[in-house]
Amino acid sequence: MRITEKNARSILTRTNITGIDYCLNPYVGCGHACRYCYATFMSKYSRHTESWGTFVDIKTNAVSLLRKALRRKREGEVILSSVTDPYQPVEKTYRLTRGCLELLAVSRLKVSILTKSHLVERDLDVLAKMDNVDVGLTITTESESIRRIFEPGSSSISDRLAALKSLHERGISTYVFIGPILPMDPEILADRISPYAGKVLIDRMNYPWKVKRLYAEHRLDFALTDSYAEKIESRLAERLGRQGVPVRILR
Repeated sequence: MRITEKNARSILTRTNITGIDYCLNPYVGCGHACRYCYATFMSKYSRHTESWGTFVDIKTNAVSLLRKALRRKREGEVILSSVTDPYQPVEKTYRLTRGCLELLAVSRLKVSILTKSHLVERDLDVLAKMDNVDVGLTITTESESIRRIFEPGSSSISDRLAALKSLHERGISTYVFIGPILPMDPEILADRISPYAGKVLIDRMNYPWKVKRLYAEHRLDFALTDSYAEKIESRLAERLGRQGVPVRILR
């Protein structure tokens, strides 16, 4: 992993994501190295030639930039993060996400967090004090072997479920993002997340060409078809609906 410390020019950025006003990315690149990641386009903008998942740029002045940005009256919703995971492994050392959350906790902004990491549990003390925050765990399968193929640097499924439970038990609004749909047993996944998820968002594989060869290598081609995605969406929605969990299928 190539880690580079850099000063950023800005940290609170306007976004075109529906329902979100700002995004906040403390890092460029991501150590989770998810094979299907849409954010690989960031490599060219950051002038990296390394493979995605092998580099991370640290925005060392992220907290000071945010402090300055929040001096202006800010309202709306900010997401951490849009093109990186705010709790990827380097956050354990650099603590930029935590530093930003401490500032956002006393701002007028609604905060939404999406992560594949159990490290979010570290910041339960800050999150529990925030009036307007929700935290999502991306959980794309119940299978640890599948997780290792497609999300090699991320937290285990069991660790993510434990983090989801901890957040729920502290009274923090939670959701699960099942996206992309990886090979899975949907009933098992639904049963594991339903006690702790306030809602579930489901999204298909948006960039199948990125992983077509990987699916073939592991004889998983069947799971890259529209019919498979439709079947999994239906089974997840049915099971979660029986358990009273709101489901939104993204298109």
